Amino acid sequence: MTATPDRPTTPLRAKRIIQGVLVIQLAIAAILFGADMMRALPQLLSSSDAPRLTEPARPGDQTRRYPPADLPAREPRPGTRPIPANTDMPNRLAFEFTTWEDAPALTLTGQIAPGDAARLADRLETTPVAPRTVFLNSPGGSVTDALAIGRSLRALNVTTRMTASDICLSACPYIFASGVIRTADDDAWLGVHQHFFGENTVLPAFLAVEDIQRGQGEVMAYLDEMGIDVAIMQPALITPPDEIYLLTPEERRDYNLTTPAED
Repeated sequence: MTATPDRPTTPLRAKRIIQGVLVIQLAIAAILFGADMMRALPQLLSSSDAPRLTEPARPGDQTRRYPPADLPAREPRPGTRPIPANTDMPNRLAFEFTTWEDAPALTLTGQIAPGDAARLADRLETTPVAPRTVFLNSPGGSVTDALAIGRSLRALNVTTRMTASDICLSACPYIFASGVIRTADDDAWLGVHQHFFGENTVLPAFLAVEDIQRGQGEVMAYLDEMGIDVAIMQPALITPPDEIYLLTPEERRDYNLTTPAED
């Protein structure tokens, strides 16, 4: 008589099923990870061949390299802002409250880091007199914080202003858009490009696309809220994150990013 092997007990079978499911999930994750890395690897290994940021931009030739951690210094012009332009960008926004033309002013300098919107809101709550003019000099950063800062400043009916030596790139133009009056010297750098909205490049592709689409929708709603022509997103969406599209003075006016000069 042939012996029949013992069948696994119910707890043991359940354990093996769970292990099998985990193995399958890990395999799927590995496949998605590999696919995303294959898409991202060419961008990681190659750098932009666009001209340097210091190369003058002309209509039709406005895409430049975007090195947020290594921006070129720009010589400030005396007498155009309450404090000299800071060429050494802080790694998060620095808030400097001062006066300009006998009225309270605020200068925002540096990268827009996560949490900067809450930091600024706290400072504004403890400031006796709200700023009337906001000067900007920033290479960009957190889109979410830029939108929140913009809404806080719009509630104060501020004027946003950029001098010839100032830069406002990536997410910074969304803060600039918050002014009820928006002025920028023709030599100021105002630039847009594609954004990351907190998604990791190694996330499954369908999740990354969902985050990007949601983020772009939020940005478009914000721009419309601020009175900016959402067509400004067209050059932004076709410019990769390692490059920046510098808006000409004419484009700034056409998109209503800058407002007509007061009489």
